[in-house]
Amino acid sequence: VVCGAAGGIGQPLSLLLKQSEHITHLALYDVVNAPGVAADLSHINTRSTVTGHGKEAMDEALQGAHTVVIPAGVPRKPGMTRDDLFKINAGIIRDLSEGIARNCPGAFVLVISNPVNSTVPIVAEVLKQHGAFDPRRVFGISTLDVVRSSRFVYELDNSIDPKSTRVTVIGGHSGVTIVPVLSQIPKQKFTKDQLDLLTHRIQYGGDEVVKAKDGAGSATLSMAYAGARFTSAVLEATVAGKAGLVESTYVNLHADEEGTAAFRSKTHLEYFAQDVEFGREGVSKIRPLPELSAYEQTLLDAAIPELKVNIAKGTAFITDASKI
Repeated sequence: VVCGAAGGIGQPLSLLLKQSEHITHLALYDVVNAPGVAADLSHINTRSTVTGHGKEAMDEALQGAHTVVIPAGVPRKPGMTRDDLFKINAGIIRDLSEGIARNCPGAFVLVISNPVNSTVPIVAEVLKQHGAFDPRRVFGISTLDVVRSSRFVYELDNSIDPKSTRVTVIGGHSGVTIVPVLSQIPKQKFTKDQLDLLTHRIQYGGDEVVKAKDGAGSATLSMAYAGARFTSAVLEATVAGKAGLVESTYVNLHADEEGTAAFRSKTHLEYFAQDVEFGREGVSKIRPLPELSAYEQTLLDAAIPELKVNIAKGTAFITDASKI
């Protein structure tokens, strides 16, 4: 199911997912235009059936879903902060999470809607209230940070293949919480100035697109590409049983209690983006932090307090709505 399938991310994301051999039924849900988008995509010559579900048909769309991808919500406009986004998108994510708890409590839930650092905890808290939360099955898609990293690194050093070079990105999915681990790229020799430039560009790449679109939207096509890449990895592991697949993703650290115990006790974080190995049940293993350079450790130290604020905000939206 794609929730928000008629939007700027939802349409190209649905187009890419229509090409997946692991999807038998692609259900498109949105408050407007979902049946039209579905009719259009249904003519594409792949095996999956496509159905469209309008405003009143959320339960119908979600019924028995295996995987739910959520790009729903409003995009960021010039001058809009991620806090402004939160006020609008938090309610949308809450309502969709209620629908998931009712109709497909065991589904894999992949969250694109910003601010991801806060919306993933919202999904988790709603599912907890319904006894349906499995930390191995809820993901914040931070893949766009990885995709941008590979591309921007290539622009500085053409000897690095942007397609095959996957940069680990840790932390979260906004601004200073995004920590690209560029020191782990083989044979890279970036100067301090280049590192400053690259890191800032990766952290604030979304602003480039918002500005270039001049009020007409945010990163939709690159986000759809990144979202489809991540969804495909989850399907490869959970449907096809392929082992050894790894992507950076923002998850609840209890998905790997043992592997993250030391990190949790040190940082007191419940959610974090890190390299995750996938299995049939979603998260199979959260990999330990890669070795960080002194530069990257400084970035991580700046990210942690910000992450805590973001996480607390998302959690409180559900557990203590009176304070919002």
